[in-house]
Amino acid sequence: MSKLWIALSLLFLVFTGCKDTGINPYIPDVPVNIQINVSSLQYPELRQDGGYVYLEGGYKGILLVRQNANLYTAFERACPYDPTAPCSQVEVDQSNLFIVDTCCGSQFNFQGNVMAGPATYGLKQYQTTMSGSILYILN
Repeated sequence: MSKLWIALSLLFLVFTGCKDTGINPYIPDVPVNIQINVSSLQYPELRQDGGYVYLEGGYKGILLVRQNANLYTAFERACPYDPTAPCSQVEVDQSNLFIVDTCCGSQFNFQGNVMAGPATYGLKQYQTTMSGSILYILN
C-alpha cells in the first residue's frame, strides 16, 4: 500500500507542480473597472489598427492597443520580470514594432508574449469588452 501511496503522491506533485499559467503571480492585483469611448476625440490613436494609448489604472498603468476595429487588448504596464522595480514600466518602442521595458530590456509583442528576456512571463492582460463604441476594461 505504501508503494501505491508514493506513486500517487509523485503523480500529484508532477501535475500540480508543472502548472504554468503564463501569468506572473507577483504582479499585485488591483481593481480595474474602466470605460472609454474609443471614438472620442480624446483617443485619436485608437482609430487605426496598431494604435495605442496609455491609461491610468491597474498597478502601474495600462497600455491599450487596438488590434482591429472589434478587438482591443489591455496590458498592465508593470514588467513581469520585476514588477516592483521603480523603473519597471513597459511602453511601445519608438519603432512601434514591439513593447519594451527599458529598465530590464525585456521585449514583448503586441499580444503580450515575451520576445526577449530576461522576462519569462508575458504581460498581464486585462479583460476588454465592447458595447457600441464604449470599451470596458476589467479584471
